[in-house]
This record gives sequence, C-alpha cells and structure tokens, in this order.
Amino acid sequence: MKILVTGGFGFIGSHTVVELQNEGFEVVIIDNLSNSSEEVLEGIVAITDKTPLYEKIDLREKEAVQSFFKKHEDVAGVIHFAASKAVGESVGNPLLYYENNITTLVYILQELEKKPDANFIFSSSCTVYGQAEKMPITENAPVQQPMSPYGNTKKIGEEIIIDAAKVTNINAILLRYFNPIGSHPSAEIGELPIGVPQNLVPFITQTGFGLRAELSVFGDDYPTPDGTAVRDYIHVVDLAKAHVIALQRLLNKKNLDKVETFNLGTGKGSSVLEVIHSFEKVSGKKLPYKIVPRREGDITEAYANTDKANDVLGWKAQSTLDEAMASAWKWEQKIRS
Repeated sequence: MKILVTGGFGFIGSHTVVELQNEGFEVVIIDNLSNSSEEVLEGIVAITDKTPLYEKIDLREKEAVQSFFKKHEDVAGVIHFAASKAVGESVGNPLLYYENNITTLVYILQELEKKPDANFIFSSSCTVYGQAEKMPITENAPVQQPMSPYGNTKKIGEEIIIDAAKVTNINAILLRYFNPIGSHPSAEIGELPIGVPQNLVPFITQTGFGLRAELSVFGDDYPTPDGTAVRDYIHVVDLAKAHVIALQRLLNKKNLDKVETFNLGTGKGSSVLEVIHSFEKVSGKKLPYKIVPRREGDITEAYANTDKANDVLGWKAQSTLDEAMASAWKWEQKIRS
C-alpha cells in the first residue's frame, strides 16, 4: 500500500517513514524543504535499505496538490505532518502559521474527499488543551482557546477534519502528542532545526557541543516542584510507531468512529531542569544555562494520560527520558563530527 507522508523529511515525519517502510509500506514523501533537508533521505535509506518516493511540493500551491493526487491515485492513506511548529515564532508571525497550517490541510482534504475511501492521520498537539485544569490530561479534557497561534492552528485543524469527515468518506485519527525528543538509535536521522532551535532539546545538545554559549531557561517561578515548566517528553521513535499503528487501525477498518483522538506521551511530566540534569547525566557534561523571564505563549505544565492509546491502540511509550536524551546527544555528536 502506498502511503503519503507530508513533511516526511522533518523530525517526526522522517522517523515515521522509517517505521512505515520497516512494516512493508510503500512511502511517498511531500516536503518543501522549508525546515528540513534532502540529506535526510540518505539516513532513511541507510536505516531501511529502501528509497521512498519523493516530490518537492509546497502544499500552499493548490494546483500542485491536485496534480500530485492525480498522479498518485493509489495513495491508500495520508499522514500529515507538514506544518510550521514553533510556539514563539507563531506569536510573532501568526499569518504565516494560519496560511501554512490551515490552507494546506484544506487542500489535502479537498483531494481526499474525492476518494471513495480515505484514511487520514493528523499530527495534532497537546497545545489544544491550553493550560488544562487537571493532570494528567485525558482526551476528554476540554479543548481550550490555545495560548499561541500555533496551538490555534492545531485546534482549528481538528475542527476542520471533524466537519469534513461528517459529510465525506474520510476516516481520521487525531494524534495529540506531547513533546517529541531524541533520535533514531542508529543516529542516521534526528532533529535538525534550521537556524536557532525553537525546541528545548536541540538547544541543549547544541549548547552541550559548544555551538551555543548557554541555554536560556524561560522562567523559574512556575508553581512546579523546581519552578520550571513541566512537559511530557516522548522519544520520537515511540511516537513514530504510534502513527503506523493508528494508520493500520484505519486501513483495517477497526476505528469505532469517523474521527478518533489519542494522546501520545509517556504519562510522566519532567521539568526543564530535570531535562537539563538528564542531559548532564548521559553526556557527562556540565550545561551552562541562565534563568530568563517567561516566554509568551508557554503554559505551566502538561503531561498525558495515555490509557486510551495503551488500551485501544495497544501502544505504549517504551523509552525513558535518559534514553531519549542519550540518543539526542549521539545524533548531535554525529552531525558535528
């Protein structure tokens, strides 16, 4: 079966391509290389010994999307990662995020609604919960007005998919993930942000390697055990495997509703300082950091209740924080060598 992975050269996308190919799927990647590199293809091939199809397309170009689906009529499922994803950047440039994350989703769904049977996996986020009132967060927690334009694009994206599924043959699974980190154990692929990293772990590893003078910790006055913000950090390989399981659920018509939602996390919250200490433990390096004011758009804490994914999908995160940080450090060392 041919599966389309949009944003397939990105961090989570590339790891998902690996897991799909390991399960025998034929993969076609769409990526515009706005925040990724074609070199990722070499890593995917090195791990799987298979070369996915690839088309460089900007999904904001409607005619290009239409042409792709005419050419690849046999696509049996779509896993949609392609999106801008930085909270801070979205606050400063909201229109870019609405164009890139919403328009592209609509164009893909418009092509899928032409099919007699369409299977769609959406890369959503725990940001749709805003600052949830109860921890850990279940799928039944209220979706709140997100605290950033990025989070809002995920909330709106979910609503669009739900509305479209009601009147089309589209079946969808919304995967709300928490904070993906780490890299493939082979260190052939990993997180490779262009420019200054927007996420915590690559900034930590770059600082550990000496590329950054020091890490900024945004706030130490949160109502948490050590005053720093708490998140649920999940190994990217665990996350990628969940996408394959969710896709197989749709392909095998095991879904109970037209649109299903699952949290993907470890079920455990870790503070920024705990992540730093984990890095120091696995790397043997002391990390220079300073406390700076809170960042607009950030929440206090978020970690998942994963019971539904565990019970319904039969999926569970396997890797520890230390294992994820060790893989991230191994990747950083490899790409700088």
